[in-house]
Amino acid sequence: MDRKWIVLAAPAALLLVAGCSSAPPPPPAEPPPPVVAAPPTTDVDSSARPATEVDETERMQSKSIQELQEEYNRSGLLGDVFFDFDRYDLSDDARERLARNAEFMNSADGRQWTFIVEGHCDERGTNEYNIALGQNRSTTAVDYLVSLGVSASRFRTISFGEERPFCTESNEACWQKNRRARFVIDGTTG
Repeated sequence: MDRKWIVLAAPAALLLVAGCSSAPPPPPAEPPPPVVAAPPTTDVDSSARPATEVDETERMQSKSIQELQEEYNRSGLLGDVFFDFDRYDLSDDARERLARNAEFMNSADGRQWTFIVEGHCDERGTNEYNIALGQNRSTTAVDYLVSLGVSASRFRTISFGEERPFCTESNEACWQKNRRARFVIDGTTG
């Protein structure tokens, strides 16, 4: 064999022998834990959720007092009571309406509110007389609600007399709509 081949073969043999050392190879490193992508987040408008999922407090905070007043009136939870001409005593219908109002006012949704009870009259009679009559109507309504267990501290009364009519025609059907005690949400009890 030629020396040249020995010179070339020797380093290759050394490399081969070094590669076959008796020490075992180190164990392979553990693979990194798999990367789990977080689920995509989306902004969901609470109004898009079913009504049963919308938190009641969130709903209340998102509406103005006027919107709640309109909602309660539409739903029948809070309604006006009406009076006969020149009277401020409660009819059976007025007592029934006040009982439904008291039921709402004492419920979980209603306990958080304070109310203004407005007394109203039709256009007949003097301004002074109608202011006094309107005050008597609002006071009578509040007194009855208190007798049903609603705290008197949740009410303020005011009389508008004939100055804020619901209906402006001059006939009995219209006047009947104006002779009323109207319930308005004033604010929260807290």
